[in-house]
Amino acid sequence: MIIMENEHKELFGTWVQATGTTLAAIGSTPLKIFTEDELTSFNLWGNELQTLGNALIADSEHYFTMEKIGNMIQSTGNITVIAGILLPVENETEQELDIKGNLMQALGGSAVLKDILADRHSVESLYHLYGSLLQIIGNSMQAISGIIELQGREGKNINTAGSWIQATGSIIEAVGSTIDYLDETG
Repeated sequence: MIIMENEHKELFGTWVQATGTTLAAIGSTPLKIFTEDELTSFNLWGNELQTLGNALIADSEHYFTMEKIGNMIQSTGNITVIAGILLPVENETEQELDIKGNLMQALGGSAVLKDILADRHSVESLYHLYGSLLQIIGNSMQAISGIIELQGREGKNINTAGSWIQATGSIIEAVGSTIDYLDETG
């Protein structure tokens, strides 16, 4: 029964994370139908859900694996982004926290790849591989856009693209987890 609970927790965590990345992507998209404060709220809620989703996935692991470590690092990266949004800091410090948070998420996703490449040998594992790679690429693009912004240049389009690439990857990952869950439970 404990194994089933952990499978449920992991599946739920992947969909919470996917929801969070999608909300954060909306918050990173310059949509005129929302105010700047509303876009910031989307970004904040999205990162909070990503933190929760990654923490649930990490907690579903029985043993100390690279997947567990990677999800813990990703969750910490999201907390770093949240700190930049919530703390009363200067714009430059907020941008630096966002860059570091996105780099930590990319690092965590890279750590997860080790277990994906070693343990899964099925068509469904491609969902996990491609989903993780897209999230790593998306987070890296978001960090690069922040660096560009700190240099006084325009990086918002790169940030928006990176956000949506990350969201796409997390949805693909959640679909792969759903397929795995359905295969295991019959």
